[in-house]
Amino acid sequence: MKQNRKNILFLFTDQQRADTIEALGNSIIKTPSINRLVENGVAFTRAYSPCPVCVPARFALHTGLLPHRTDCVINERMPDGYPSFMELLSQAGYQTHGVGKMHFSFSNKPNSNSQFWGFDSRDVSEEGGGQDDFKTYLESNGFDHVHDPHGIRSEYYYIPQPSQLPERLHHTAWVADRSLDFLKRRDGDRPFLLMSSFIKPHPPFETPTPWNKLYRGPEMPLPKRPQDGDELISYWNRFQNRYKYRDQGVDDNLMRVMKAAYYSSLSFIDYHVGRILDYLQENGLMENTLIVYSSDHGEMLGDYDCVGKRNFLDAGANVPLIVSDPDGPKDVRCTKPVSLVDIMPTFLQAANIHSQLDLSGRSLLDIASGKTERDWIACQYHRGGYAMYMATDERYKYIYSAPDDKEWLFDLKIDPHETRNRAYNPMYTDQTRGMREKLISFYREEGYTAPMEGNEWRRYPIQSLPVDRDAGLLFQDPPSSIPSLPGYERDIPTLRPKPAYKSGF
Repeated sequence: MKQNRKNILFLFTDQQRADTIEALGNSIIKTPSINRLVENGVAFTRAYSPCPVCVPARFALHTGLLPHRTDCVINERMPDGYPSFMELLSQAGYQTHGVGKMHFSFSNKPNSNSQFWGFDSRDVSEEGGGQDDFKTYLESNGFDHVHDPHGIRSEYYYIPQPSQLPERLHHTAWVADRSLDFLKRRDGDRPFLLMSSFIKPHPPFETPTPWNKLYRGPEMPLPKRPQDGDELISYWNRFQNRYKYRDQGVDDNLMRVMKAAYYSSLSFIDYHVGRILDYLQENGLMENTLIVYSSDHGEMLGDYDCVGKRNFLDAGANVPLIVSDPDGPKDVRCTKPVSLVDIMPTFLQAANIHSQLDLSGRSLLDIASGKTERDWIACQYHRGGYAMYMATDERYKYIYSAPDDKEWLFDLKIDPHETRNRAYNPMYTDQTRGMREKLISFYREEGYTAPMEGNEWRRYPIQSLPVDRDAGLLFQDPPSSIPSLPGYERDIPTLRPKPAYKSGF
């Protein structure tokens, strides 16, 4: 017999672009478990990160609020005082549990309640060098010698590498193990929210053997390189290429191996997603469990000769978003533009919670069915002279970048792969102005006037990178990984420079 309120399983990856699912058109990658969700639900093919970088994307996701409402627009401290969907579900009687990466960055101490933000319990694991449940687990299994359990970063960040861990101890397997452990010991008299959050396929691209050779570089297609592609990228693309060690020449063999390693990581996740889905099926939980699969942002993966996220091209901002509702439609594709902020209202609807919060999002199931109108969405990255803004409907995508003082308009009907900027084409003058005015008017109505001056964007100095290509390189090494070997001592300078966006670079 079904409960009045559905259980909720939220499967979340990090840095997964939308075009990496077999059932949605990728003929190379194998994702049989995610395919099951597509076949049993609604796949939103025009889903976007509201802010394509980890912390603000997750903050918007968990609060249901667009970034301009909270000023959480870059990887910095999350602002206190905003309720999460975990808090509302817990208050309504749900047993809430989180596994894996959450990237909560509140200013409170790590072991305070902010670490849980509404989760009744957590299996904690993050990317940094500090101690957490996953690292304790590795130590208990004799792997305390591995200083970089998620892969070696810094200058190795985009160099594919085999995992230093065996398959059974890899973080992806650990997330599934801990998720299954929760499902087995949960309180059967209460509905549950389980968020299973994988660190991968976020770089470094590292996968355990034998999964690391599931795909091979020579079979991978080359990245997308449109004519005049350099005119389609922004300051932030160039910035990331610099500090991720990818702006000193392009090696196509390396790019193909990167894609193979990225796909391997995703198929490994898919395998462990299948373990969780199998448990639900075998224990009669599927018939009353809403399942949502998504990611925080994309990954350029060599397209336009770029890596990383922090931009609104589809490779960087378009994310997978699948909603499998036991009472909902099956095998449906929805092309209406949606955002991660729509996930919180979807969860509240499944829990029969009628919140008085003024959320930015709407229920995804209502959008797909047409009960709620959704014509377009707004997205933002950063603020002031470094900000980028996006508006997209089912036909056009408009982007304005303050550090470039430049607009882009993509006609997605005739150019779905975003290969030509139409913003300065005389045939698209009205469309460009219309999208610009729509976005500026929206922000003005929301009381967010900082990015505008009158009816236009506020202008700032155009930003550029230092000529020296070693200026701004990023180091992210756990202190324990820096060698201190008798007889081989070196005077190593600081490995943690200030973020470029704070230093004026």
